[in-house]
Amino acid sequence: MKRSLLKYTIEGSVILLSILLSFYVEDIRQNKENREKKDQYLYDLSSTLESDLEQIDNLLKTLYRSTDLITEVQNDIDQNHTLFSDIDAVNKILDIEVGISFFPQDGIFDQMISTGSFELIKNMELKKLLLEMYNHQKDRNFATSTEIDQFNIRLRNEVLDQFRISFNYNSYDGAFYGSRSVNKYKFNQNYYLSNTFYGLLSQAKTYANMYTRLLKDIEKSYLTSLALAKEEVKDYRE
Repeated sequence: MKRSLLKYTIEGSVILLSILLSFYVEDIRQNKENREKKDQYLYDLSSTLESDLEQIDNLLKTLYRSTDLITEVQNDIDQNHTLFSDIDAVNKILDIEVGISFFPQDGIFDQMISTGSFELIKNMELKKLLLEMYNHQKDRNFATSTEIDQFNIRLRNEVLDQFRISFNYNSYDGAFYGSRSVNKYKFNQNYYLSNTFYGLLSQAKTYANMYTRLLKDIEKSYLTSLALAKEEVKDYRE
């Protein structure tokens, strides 16, 4: 009886240990798989962040140039249109572009949230930044760019109407929406020198500066998140 009991106890213990060991091995395998999946998401996210940073850089260059153009046109108006020819003034006005928007690529982040991989990120600062970027900053960007787009429509309509401009368009040129060249125009000097047009230019500069500040804030978050994401993947792969 004692021998049988000892035998069954040993066999039961072996079976229990085997079950516990299999659970332990499976848990290690699952954790490794989840970590690798999270690292792959962070690697893909890093590529997305780099692409978005390139987009931000192009947008900032456009806004900087537009701000300079507005200053040049307003200086010409202050000098009673003696600094530029009519066609030069028209081209500068057409090149003013404040109605451009940043469209973040949030697909990878959404996948990380839906699959639970986001919770596996160890760096709390990275998690906090990503939530800030793809929630508050994204909403702020949408609200600001929508307001600027509405103003830009008004500015464009005013310019095309008051200067009676027609132009040729090349959709394959330019960083964003293509490029255009003036075909015909009728320069309206009275409107050009008016307070109405000057005020529109001042408002355009205000929006350009406002959106530049927003993009710089977003850029800072993206650069920090990119560095932290790469560091976390590096730490776990070494």
